[in-house]
Amino acid sequence: MTQTQEFSGKDIDIAIKNACSKLNLSKNELEYDVISEGASGIFGIVGRRDAKIKVVVPDVTNNSSEMEGIKSIVDEAFGEKTKRVEPKKKEKRSFQEAEPVDVSQASVTLGSEALQKMADLITEDATVNAQTKADRLILKIEGGNAGILIGRKGQTLDAMQFLTDKIINRKSEARVKVRVDIEGYMETRKANLKHLAYKMADKAKKTGRPATINQMSAQDRRIVHLALKDDNKVRTQSMGDGYYRRLVIFPKKKNSYRGKRRSRR
Repeated sequence: MTQTQEFSGKDIDIAIKNACSKLNLSKNELEYDVISEGASGIFGIVGRRDAKIKVVVPDVTNNSSEMEGIKSIVDEAFGEKTKRVEPKKKEKRSFQEAEPVDVSQASVTLGSEALQKMADLITEDATVNAQTKADRLILKIEGGNAGILIGRKGQTLDAMQFLTDKIINRKSEARVKVRVDIEGYMETRKANLKHLAYKMADKAKKTGRPATINQMSAQDRRIVHLALKDDNKVRTQSMGDGYYRRLVIFPKKKNSYRGKRRSRR
């Protein structure tokens, strides 16, 4: 059964804009009938009526099984009940010492197809292109609505990368490093995060108090950690639970504790 929904606005264009925003559709994707073109009224006040349109709500039942599978993994990544599981030291050490293994064609195909399905559920005319370098798989999304694909503060892009990584490495014998990018957004974000890291580190050193950056993904936190790893005047630490955590930059105080102990004696 076809479902419809009504939207209104000061004029038809605004009503259409409201509908597109609410339903996450482009103007070309919108199916609608004009109920009322509205009226400006006298001096724009007396007798003014909003324009109104009736929109056909897209049927998403055909994608329900795919969406359920994606939703379950999203819940695992971003759900409130997600618990942090620390890897064993022995396993972590063996992973770091392992030599990079070339990405298999099976992993490339699996990752490209999975990401393409996600992109198709979000926007139209998006194409996934794959590049490999040793144990790294770079998947670039071109075309479509880049703003919607990236999402607020890159959260949609982060979710797609997390899901693609999970799907590939669940069936891969060797660990594949997955990176999803849209129109060079990741390089721009990396540069901005480095700038933020240096700025917050300077603040911590000047004030002598910890500086906190909120709501950071694991990938973003890693960029900050690496940017400040050679700065011997600060240390960084991730705090909190779940996928998005705080990153705190602590200033180092040389021999402050030892000095206090000596003064007491």
